[in-house]
Amino acid sequence: MEEKRVAIVTGAGKGIGRAIAVALARDGILPVIFDIDPVTGAEAVEEVEAAGGKSRFFKVDVSNVANIEAAVNEVEQIYGRIDILVNNAGILSTAWPDNITEAEWDRVMDINLKGIIFMIKYTLPAILRSPAGRVISISSNAGRGGGIGSGIAYSASKAAILGVMRSLARKYAHSGTTFNVVAPGPTSSDIVKGYTEEEFAKVTASIPVGRFGTPEEIASAVVYFASEAAGFATGATLDVNGGIYIG
Repeated sequence: MEEKRVAIVTGAGKGIGRAIAVALARDGILPVIFDIDPVTGAEAVEEVEAAGGKSRFFKVDVSNVANIEAAVNEVEQIYGRIDILVNNAGILSTAWPDNITEAEWDRVMDINLKGIIFMIKYTLPAILRSPAGRVISISSNAGRGGGIGSGIAYSASKAAILGVMRSLARKYAHSGTTFNVVAPGPTSSDIVKGYTEEEFAKVTASIPVGRFGTPEEIASAVVYFASEAAGFATGATLDVNGGIYIG
């Protein structure tokens, strides 16, 4: 049985998810990489190991419930435990009600919201057995204060995460397992690569501190919530957004 605390991180092949996996490993936690892309997933494992940790990759589509169940069961069989879940996987949609399609709405909800619900469903029995069980979900500034650059489905899915996690925090408060949210603002990840110079400048100008965040800064917030020292924090949202939303 694995002695280190074991964390599953979804969407951990690149960007914020990969930074979270590396940061957890540096904090003495064994991160398991769930991602749909085997190439970036393997790269993430290599980066974790280069940082002195251990990891393993599982090809998982979080919109597929059977896929989630099978992968979580395999993780528990291999390690004998799951202590931490970080729900990071998500996709962006910029459509508004005048141009969104049913297919796009469903796709965003399947990944950004349904994926979180069923990741929790299948990991929670093991996490509740952990002496320091932690569930951490990544929301967004768009879910906190409304999105402008992001569309209606994205903002709705990220706002719904707050309600889900607060409800779970209340229900399981007696258990010692905590349920918290990290809500990033604009972050220098793969999504920024698609910006034009004008778009990048416009978004930067909207951030009070005058710059984008880094994946590592988001990861630091996750490491706090994952720590055993954070046992008194549950139902909380930590905004890491450069002052773009304060509330």
